Amino acid sequence: MAESSWAEFDFTSSDLARLRFAFSPASEAIASLRLLQDPGRHAVHLPWIRAVRPLLRELDLRLLFALVPPGAYFADFLTPPPASPVPEIDAELDWIARADLDEAVAEASRVPAAASDVVQRFLADPAAGVVRAADELRLYWDTALARFWPQIRGLFEAEIVRRSRQLARDGAGALFNDLHPNISWDDGRLKVRTRAWNRRGPLGGDGLILIPSVFHWPDTAVMAEPYQPILVYPAPGVATVWAHDIVPTTGALDALIGRTRARVLVALSESVTTTALGRRLSMAPGAVSQHLKVLHDNGLITRHRSGREVFYARSALGDTLCANGSALS
Repeated sequence: MAESSWAEFDFTSSDLARLRFAFSPASEAIASLRLLQDPGRHAVHLPWIRAVRPLLRELDLRLLFALVPPGAYFADFLTPPPASPVPEIDAELDWIARADLDEAVAEASRVPAAASDVVQRFLADPAAGVVRAADELRLYWDTALARFWPQIRGLFEAEIVRRSRQLARDGAGALFNDLHPNISWDDGRLKVRTRAWNRRGPLGGDGLILIPSVFHWPDTAVMAEPYQPILVYPAPGVATVWAHDIVPTTGALDALIGRTRARVLVALSESVTTTALGRRLSMAPGAVSQHLKVLHDNGLITRHRSGREVFYARSALGDTLCANGSALS
């Protein structure tokens, strides 16, 4: 990575007011596709790679692989900025299938495989091409990512809650300087180290979307004009995603409150909703709610409401119990 490759964004008060978090299934899918083509740098994802590679051998994903090479540039229309904090893959695929055709053609013309037959067919009929790209991405999603999405989404939900609190408590500067070594903030200017893209200027008044990612780990990514600017950064705890529903407890804690309830308590190291916790533990929300009620009634967890959602986390007593259970085992 060249030392001179930086994207710099000058913030106004309007940009700061529009700063928001979101996650993107389409962005994760595209990042994972690039990872499959360059797995050596990402050993943390080997459990996923080993699981999905055999499933992809019979799929026709030629256009998708041509538009998404492992290098620095891919067709950006495949990763539209999320329109809501928690978009669904169906909505994003629909957006991709209706991409701006002039922009899609310009981007497809810049990929390394632009001269290949599959990209040339795309350029000759971009209206059909963006639909085919969305269809291939759907096929890839269903095969490689759908069954893992609950764990990934649960990680993102917890990360967004934590970072939103940090932003409210410490401000934008402290937040940005804590996200990743590639990212720095100084006196209203955000700097992001990039692989090969230099950019400097105002953000533009539309704000910035911060997107945590599993498959971008350990790197960061940025996208700007003609799209709303986004900054993608690796979410902490990426390795836990491939543990599936395994939440380590201890024999002492299991004996004291029961193994399932111990798993719930141990998993509440960060504030999370019932739904997200159910995904993390592969449990029905109703079952999670019953255990949360018992733990709350006994002072082992706390809860607070934010809008329509209720978030749970371990209390000081719950932390002590988990720590003592570990020491006793």
